Amino acid sequence: MAYAAISKPSLHFNTKLYTGNGGTNAITGVGFQPDFVWMKNRDSTDWHYLNDAVRGVQETIFSNGTNAEQTKSNGLTAFGTDGFTVGSEGDVNGNSENFVSWNWKAGTGQGSSNTDGSINTTYTSVNTTAGFSISKFTGTGANATVGHGLGAVPKTIITKNLSSANNWAMYHTSTGNTKSFQLDGNGAPATSAAYWNNTTPTSSVFTVSTGNDVNKSGDSIIAYCFAEKKGYSKFGSYTGNASANGPFIYTGFSPAFIIIRSTSGNHWMMRDNKRPGFNANFNKLFPDRNVAENTDTSNQMDFLSNGFKLRASNTEQNGSSTSYIYMAFAAEPLVANVGASIPATAV
Repeated sequence: MAYAAISKPSLHFNTKLYTGNGGTNAITGVGFQPDFVWMKNRDSTDWHYLNDAVRGVQETIFSNGTNAEQTKSNGLTAFGTDGFTVGSEGDVNGNSENFVSWNWKAGTGQGSSNTDGSINTTYTSVNTTAGFSISKFTGTGANATVGHGLGAVPKTIITKNLSSANNWAMYHTSTGNTKSFQLDGNGAPATSAAYWNNTTPTSSVFTVSTGNDVNKSGDSIIAYCFAEKKGYSKFGSYTGNASANGPFIYTGFSPAFIIIRSTSGNHWMMRDNKRPGFNANFNKLFPDRNVAENTDTSNQMDFLSNGFKLRASNTEQNGSSTSYIYMAFAAEPLVANVGASIPATAV
């Protein structure tokens, strides 16, 4: 059984749906003050907007593009104690359109400089309980280490060059320190020491090499680091079987949010437990695409009390003998170990 110190995962990660009003829109009901907000218009071909407290409220990056950071004065305009506020920007608040936001809690606010690595971060905001940190640093163009503050080894690291138009770079524990995925692309992961210097992260630092995506000299870089926490988060891999009776992936919790990607190249897929149809689970979005929400029935997936199961054959999630990586966050643990053992229920 997966005993977890976090009895209520929604205090650290939560999906919030909202309807745009075309003006000032205060979104509440997240359950905490988010430090990282990822928003997408479900109805339209608008871009993914990613904002965090470390870079500053109005500073936006886009998972489906290589663009440098942009200041969007009418995008996300404030972080609140129970959510956030958006302005008139159509990509995040088009009138009467439906939106989804995925929200993570870091250290509440910008945090402070981390000096554990050879590069001192400008700011690092850390939630050690949930294994999530956000770090901003200036690249050197040479092999270096960066402190993440988690006190545990990150299983996934996602970085973006904020100053230049470069691809996103992603380290995942299942493919190791020689490979990097592009969050903004659907190609096979690149194999190069220019990303992580073929070095696995430690409990205090991660390594960056000479690549412009992760460490261009003089450029600002943002890094989102995730450590695994029993009953709350899981970062792993599985092999597809091209069957309606697809593989079951044990996570130790009932999932709230899952991102999946083939290791041989295909679009990412994003699923959550708030958008309609989540347990027939046809409703999907793609970090690397600005398309509207897709309801293709060939991508069925079930969220269970202790993991998820593939229910259809599709190369994006269940191709024959195809390897996939995933990131998963909990709605509730299988068994919470706070005060008493509380079994989770299937969703």
